[in-house]
Amino acid sequence: MSLFERYLTLWVGLAIIAGIALGHLLPQMFEVIGTLEIAKVNLPVAVLIWLMIIPMLMKIDFAAIRQVGQHWRGMGITLFSNWAVKPFSMAVLGWIFIGWLFAPLLPQDQIDSYIAGLILLGAAPCTAMVFVWSNLTRGDAPFTLTQVALNDAVMVLAFAPIVALLLGVSSIIVPWDTLLISVALFIVVPVIAAQMLRKALGSGDGRALARFQEQIQPLSIGALLLTVVLLFAFQGSQILAQPLVIALLAVPILLQTVFIFGFAYILNRITGEAHCIAGPSALIGASNFFELAVATAISLFGFNSGAALATVVGVLIEVPVMLALVAVVNRSKGWYEASRAVSARTATEGQT
Repeated sequence: MSLFERYLTLWVGLAIIAGIALGHLLPQMFEVIGTLEIAKVNLPVAVLIWLMIIPMLMKIDFAAIRQVGQHWRGMGITLFSNWAVKPFSMAVLGWIFIGWLFAPLLPQDQIDSYIAGLILLGAAPCTAMVFVWSNLTRGDAPFTLTQVALNDAVMVLAFAPIVALLLGVSSIIVPWDTLLISVALFIVVPVIAAQMLRKALGSGDGRALARFQEQIQPLSIGALLLTVVLLFAFQGSQILAQPLVIALLAVPILLQTVFIFGFAYILNRITGEAHCIAGPSALIGASNFFELAVATAISLFGFNSGAALATVVGVLIEVPVMLALVAVVNRSKGWYEASRAVSARTATEGQT
């Protein structure tokens, strides 16, 4: 790991400060950048996400995807934690903290809207950014791609019914254009681009491919930091205008993130999944598909609603919190692999 990557949390902290400051000093410029979007998907952010994940997708040999079936436990844990646990635990935390504990400190007419925004976050697990978290934990790349694709397929079927159930409404207007365009921009396009680059550079002894991946890695980390700057600059005025509300909304989101991560990570350890599977399996649910959550909140409750603000808070705290969980995965590898179940599976696979 390079010196730059080793102190990534520090650089992210500086990027957050820079983003808030720039958003406050140059609000009109970032308003213009914020309008460069298709179906609520910001195009500059999309390009930065491409720069982050294409180098990681280039590591995937599609022939290896056939072996992903042996990690069915990790895949099952991903789906169970993302769809049977996460939306409901987020709703419970929202009701406890926003609807009860913090209610006296919040605008009374927005409390139900705040809770709705939290529920929308909980029902939208991560899509693109999980490639970043997986790469930072040395996660299995074919497994990560497969679980993202399967998760997105489930999202198309389950997102609207779960949100409708938890919000107590008869129907949900799903922004299908946002969902489908996001999947196309963050999955289909970068996968195709990565495989074309891999094919073009992978001929011969593979040195050209390895050299290119090494050279492009700093660009990937730089894109992550620029993404943080943009996200915080877009909401710089909101952060400075409503610091208490944002801090209170961040509490249930933070607890939810840590809970879902810990639940899936420990369940993978109990079932004996490899560490390189447990990392991406736990991190995909801990992170959120914020484009979908924000777009749905705006379409249902309006741009200036508490629901929209709650989903934006999820965007703001995601990168710092997820980097902390990435550090937990990396530093706990020895503890994880000391599990009898993990050791037994490793020994069995070593004999076959």
